[in-house]
Amino acid sequence: MTKAKQTTTAGEPATGAAPAARQDGRFFHWEGDVLVVNILGTPSARMDKIGKPKDKQLKVAVTADPVGGKATDHMVKFLAREFGVRVGDIEVVFGRMSVNKQLRIANPSKFPRAFKGEQ
Repeated sequence: MTKAKQTTTAGEPATGAAPAARQDGRFFHWEGDVLVVNILGTPSARMDKIGKPKDKQLKVAVTADPVGGKATDHMVKFLAREFGVRVGDIEVVFGRMSVNKQLRIANPSKFPRAFKGEQ
């Protein structure tokens, strides 16, 4: 399997290996080519935005209301663009109806700013 590529400061893919796995309780880790991310979601926000890590979760705000999983669906679509993957490449492991979520992102090709200091 091919490793994901790192991004430059402009957010475009650059050659190189994926960010190194962290085993110290950070908000993400790698399982092969799959990035596993713990999310603290904020529905009904003014704008879609990836915030800073908070403890063992990455803050992600979305504009969708938390009705019937719509905020999670919107978040997955938003994050698919941010990580350069298809919506089907993101799996919600748990938390579809909760602010606390875990996502599995297969073969991301871009990495949001929050991952820059974690590589």
